[in-house]
Amino acid sequence: MDAIRRLEGRLYRDVKDTCERYQLLAEGDRVMVAMSGGKDSYVLFHLLTKLVARVPFRVELVAVHLDQAQPGYDGAGLRAYLEGSGQSFEILREDTYSVVTSVLPESATYCSLCSRLRRGILYTAAERLGCNKLALGHHRDDSLETFLLNLFYSGKLQAMPASYRTDDGRFEVIRPLIECAEAEIAELAGQLAFPIIPCNLCGSQDGLKRDAMTELLATLEKDNPHVRSIMLNALRNVRPTHLLDRDVARAWAERDDAIRPAKLVEPRAQHAAALPVVDGKRLRVVD
Repeated sequence: MDAIRRLEGRLYRDVKDTCERYQLLAEGDRVMVAMSGGKDSYVLFHLLTKLVARVPFRVELVAVHLDQAQPGYDGAGLRAYLEGSGQSFEILREDTYSVVTSVLPESATYCSLCSRLRRGILYTAAERLGCNKLALGHHRDDSLETFLLNLFYSGKLQAMPASYRTDDGRFEVIRPLIECAEAEIAELAGQLAFPIIPCNLCGSQDGLKRDAMTELLATLEKDNPHVRSIMLNALRNVRPTHLLDRDVARAWAERDDAIRPAKLVEPRAQHAAALPVVDGKRLRVVD
């Protein structure tokens, strides 16, 4: 029990620090917590309920689960958990499974289309419920894998931000677990025996590029056990002057003086003589 409390406390502090660092919660927020029924969404909801009870302002949570009509789906455990949580919740049902499997061949990756359909349904529900924010369960490893996928396959430096505004400006999407390690999330979910609902769609497909990124990180971790933490810190520690994006360089040059102030370096009083060792052709010395 002590080990569970320590693990829960560590993840709680990570979530609390992330919410404070990126200002994910504010007075009067009504936050929809997207409950997929997987380990990440359970831990997200579990920790947020503890956090909002302690912040010095009012925040409401509404858990929303979408039954996508997948074969073998059993949401009884999730429903019982939400009923016992004391928090507001809704369970929706839309047959996105048939849509995805009818549009795409079995050899295709279902994740992208499934995610778009699910996100649209959740946005509609969030508007109806009067939510201004939508909390998703993406964690540190999701962000690192996304970064590597974009680097290797899309040719861009892009990961997952802690928050972003939807294109239509209606909602802010927040990721309170974005600095939490997946292994610790999985361990806590197992220790607390959350009634996990398995995914029989994208989770049933082999050979996904994201799986390859997971394997790459695991390989790198054998030589450097802290590689994931170091990569996460790199995403917080960008050096725009050492990239090739001209728009980024221009924006950085025009930044406010308060943003990472440039250090003034005094010129050195003395320098090495820089005399030639080999002088193949005499050059004119400039006076």
